[in-house]
Amino acid sequence: MGPVYVSRPMPSSPKRGRLFVIAAPSGAGKTSLVKALLQRKPELHVSISYTTRTKRATEEDGREYHFVSVGDFQRLQEQGQFLEYAQVFDNFYGTGRRPVETELAGGNNVVLEIDWQGAQQVRKSLPECVTIFVLPPSRVSLEERLRNRRTDSEEVIARRLRDAVGDMSHWEEFNYVVVNDDFERAVGELVSIVDGRGEALDAHRTELTGLLSGLLSD
Repeated sequence: MGPVYVSRPMPSSPKRGRLFVIAAPSGAGKTSLVKALLQRKPELHVSISYTTRTKRATEEDGREYHFVSVGDFQRLQEQGQFLEYAQVFDNFYGTGRRPVETELAGGNNVVLEIDWQGAQQVRKSLPECVTIFVLPPSRVSLEERLRNRRTDSEEVIARRLRDAVGDMSHWEEFNYVVVNDDFERAVGELVSIVDGRGEALDAHRTELTGLLSGLLSD
């Protein structure tokens, strides 16, 4: 009897992960929501952005951000190391391209917490990404949240409020919109989107019309 050859299946590469891009105007509660989302969905991987802004007392390098000098940031930018980058107020922010691509190729789902400018760039590079915009329930609520931070001067708060209107005008560029009027509900809605059950949170749903009118009016 001749030799018996057994055919072994080739090992398959992992299914590519999904990229979730979450953006919001300053003060909408995006950072707190993302932290809560990661607690609910610990299998998600968060990308740590680079920034040139000053580290706050409660922050750690490599946890909230990679804090770098303007010169170092510009060198990374020139080398094409950023998936996206933007200037927000007086500081630069950017997402490292290689870490995100590595995680996605390994089958891991990744969350990016960035602004609308960065989201535009990511969509061009990775059009399959899922984009989510977080809105505050009102302008009054937005101002209260900015003041409760107790980290900014009155001048900075006023500028953030002015710029928030411009930021919110880009809501329709996103796949989904979550309104942060009730924190636990908003977290649950983010979980639904990540789990592929976000149909009711489509960015163009009619129930947002009144809210958007109030948020974007002069």
